[in-house]
Amino acid sequence: MVDTALAVDVLRRTFGDAVQEHAALAPYTSARIGGPADVLLTVQSAEELVDAMHLIWRHELPYYILGGGSNVLVSDKGFRGVVILNRAREVRFEMGDQPQVWCEAGVVIANLAKRCASKGLAGLEWSATVPGTVGGAVYGNAGAFGGDMTHNLIWAEMLTRDGREKFTLRQMGYGYRTSALKRGEMEGIVLSALLKLKNSTKEEVSVKINQFSERRKATQPPGASMGSMFKNPKGDYAGRLIEAAGLKGMRIGNAEISTVHGNFFINHGETKAEDLLALVRLVQNTVKEKFGIPLELEVELAGDWNQSQ
Repeated sequence: MVDTALAVDVLRRTFGDAVQEHAALAPYTSARIGGPADVLLTVQSAEELVDAMHLIWRHELPYYILGGGSNVLVSDKGFRGVVILNRAREVRFEMGDQPQVWCEAGVVIANLAKRCASKGLAGLEWSATVPGTVGGAVYGNAGAFGGDMTHNLIWAEMLTRDGREKFTLRQMGYGYRTSALKRGEMEGIVLSALLKLKNSTKEEVSVKINQFSERRKATQPPGASMGSMFKNPKGDYAGRLIEAAGLKGMRIGNAEISTVHGNFFINHGETKAEDLLALVRLVQNTVKEKFGIPLELEVELAGDWNQSQ
């Protein structure tokens, strides 16, 4: 049982009006799905995030960090505890022969790619169509169009219970769309990251970003979704398997498997998380029965889910 009054009192003393009670989480997720958090705290800098986590850990409060709200499905019942909305967005470029960019975890990664392009810096073009933040990308080893964080990360500054520490690429334990953090092998909060870039021209980088954007529009559906629902199994594609199973266009409530791309689940309005999860289970069971291939979620389930779900 979460002591909501304690959580609100503890956090309000430091953060004032940045603390909200019983706040709906749906507006802060890309799928526009999810119930309320007992407490929602918005932080504007890495320092505020550190202060918040010290209070949360000291009082042993349940917590969840929310960035851009992609790759997450929040329960209809919401989250029992504190959800931290990370809006820490400072960015600093280091120009020269080996250009780099340092950014706080709340920076929207697609916006960062466009800022790099405006300075003639290449390397992050793959992320220009990726929803979410730098923190989420570091946490889940986000990627697209042949690129991912393993190609860019120099180090990530993390907050652990022992303090602040810089974790190297090797320490992050990256695999396909996963990390030591995502696998639960270590507990830590991404505060910022240093990413390597390459010198190029505004024109070349912009052309590449536009090409990726056009490819995304041609192959991925518009509308509210979480991005790719499942990881691609080795040597195959989740979308192909879902289509081959005859599941494109399948619908439960207002949740639909996209007719454009089978690995995208669309919210057609007022969709229940439980309906979307039922669609996920239907896909997993059908693909396993037809092809013997288990589909692993790329999306994370957050909040208060029943054991039966």
